[in-house]
Amino acid sequence: MSDAFSLSLWYPQFRLAELDDKLVVILRQFAAHGGEPGVFSATAWPVNWREAAAFQEIYGLGEHGAQIEYAVNEALELLHPDYAYEFQIGWTLWEPEPNSGPNPNWVRTPRLVRVIGFGPEFDDGAYEQEGHIRIDFGSDAPFLQEDVALTPEAIRCIEENIRQLIDLTNSVEKESEAAARLMWSELGESLAARLVARLNRLQ
Repeated sequence: MSDAFSLSLWYPQFRLAELDDKLVVILRQFAAHGGEPGVFSATAWPVNWREAAAFQEIYGLGEHGAQIEYAVNEALELLHPDYAYEFQIGWTLWEPEPNSGPNPNWVRTPRLVRVIGFGPEFDDGAYEQEGHIRIDFGSDAPFLQEDVALTPEAIRCIEENIRQLIDLTNSVEKESEAAARLMWSELGESLAARLVARLNRLQ
């Protein structure tokens, strides 16, 4: 069963004024690890997730994507301690082509990843559990593909996806100087344990 998973990041003595720099650094890591160089969309959420967006701009993928610094600056013009700032950016992984049979062709497929920066008062201090910045990767299926036959091509593609994820998360942690990180899933299962088990099966 596929599961949605996220990476939460915390920073020592974090101040709201530093949020824009951290977001820019993190978003830049995607281009170096299989992602787009530009931002697909930017949204500012006031108070909690139940409120309507105070700002939203959809730029697009590829050549339509907004420059990272521009998108972050535009959203954070509304800089408030009870706001959260969400950016979607394209990230490409190997996935089996739909409806291509039991031994599918594998194609590089873009997905949208959410990068969210939390003000300290947003949703009653959600950052304490969610991180000062959270990356929502979406489904873990591209890294596990538990229902796919393990052909040599499938093994190569799954391993490349896992390597890309590891490289990205290590780069994000290092370049943004995070003090702590936690990768977690909606169902509460350990993605790291599932990845290790899957890699052992790929050997």
